[in-house]
Amino acid sequence: MSEKHSLATKLVHSGRSKRVTQGSVNPVIQRASSLVFDTLADKKQATINRAKGGLFYGRRGTLTHFALQELMCELEGGAGCYLYPCGAAAVTNSILSFVAQGDHILMTGAAYEPTQDFCNVILRKMGVSTTYYDPMCGEKIAELMQPETKVVFLEAPSSLTMEVPDIPAIVRAVRAVNPDVVIMIDNTWGGGLLFKALEHGIDISIQAGTKYLVGHSDLMIGTAVCNARCWDQLREHSYLMGQMVDADTAYSTARSIRSLGVRLKQHEESSIKVAQWLVQQPEVKAVYHPALPSCPGHSNFKRDFTGSSGLFSFELTQKLTQQQLENFMDHFELFSMAYSWGGFESLILYNQPEDIARIRPAIERKLTGTLIRLHIGFENADELIADLKAGFERLK
Repeated sequence: MSEKHSLATKLVHSGRSKRVTQGSVNPVIQRASSLVFDTLADKKQATINRAKGGLFYGRRGTLTHFALQELMCELEGGAGCYLYPCGAAAVTNSILSFVAQGDHILMTGAAYEPTQDFCNVILRKMGVSTTYYDPMCGEKIAELMQPETKVVFLEAPSSLTMEVPDIPAIVRAVRAVNPDVVIMIDNTWGGGLLFKALEHGIDISIQAGTKYLVGHSDLMIGTAVCNARCWDQLREHSYLMGQMVDADTAYSTARSIRSLGVRLKQHEESSIKVAQWLVQQPEVKAVYHPALPSCPGHSNFKRDFTGSSGLFSFELTQKLTQQQLENFMDHFELFSMAYSWGGFESLILYNQPEDIARIRPAIERKLTGTLIRLHIGFENADELIADLKAGFERLK
């Protein structure tokens, strides 16, 4: 679509060329492994176009996959989009595509825990070293760069503790030391809409599409939208590592994205209302919602993001005992305990201060109270507040 069109319009019309819709409103679901060639000339041409959106073999994609890839490129401004079976696969294969034995990566010290586990286990076994940095370090990240540094990985906001880094400062500092370093970001929190990663000099914008892209807690998919500089290598390495998504998941993801803008607005409105209520509660020490001044990096958020999603956390004034945790967590009416987030339902999880310290060794800021993470769904916000209020009453 033309650059003149708004994001809301692109969400509706991108990835819907006649080639992929075959005349219907939505793209066709084309399930295929083998794709038949009528002539040797057709087979030769398909081989030439196999990396350019041409039908070649099921693992390279079908019309259904091409529709989603085109849609994601339109939304995030990329030269290409690779699809993975989950967000973790998108993270790990993006990194693996650009490192070799003896290389070094810089990883945010507040990354999603499975991302850290991948660095500590798989990359270490491969002979790739990892240095964790404080996400709030800004331009000081340059001091951690090594001659062997090939990848710098960001996450915004941080997992659990929600810090919003000064991304432009980090990108500037990294590029000043070595312009060839590949900069990646886990951009899941904003669904690829609220922060335009590639416009800020980042090479690869990664999402666990399981969250907001799908939006219904019933499918798993990962995406990596890439600039032209890195696209060929990301695509071919990911293909060689066997990464792919089935056509039905690709179709359902594309269909869900049509409502992504509307859904994010509702998540934002309700999450801010709940967060502002929490700020006033005596049981709460701090609320870590990027849209609130109490969140580290709030000024960076206001400058670089266009809105909020439904995920945030808050720290209690005390560390809850096991009995208090059970009293608090086991009896919510509307909040469910579950991993992941991004669906229409509201979720709640907790982490004790020692849990956060263990997975945040590079960060000096230490929590003293139990951390509660919320995902605010589409329930009535006042009723969600009442559910949390009853939880606080159970602590008494």
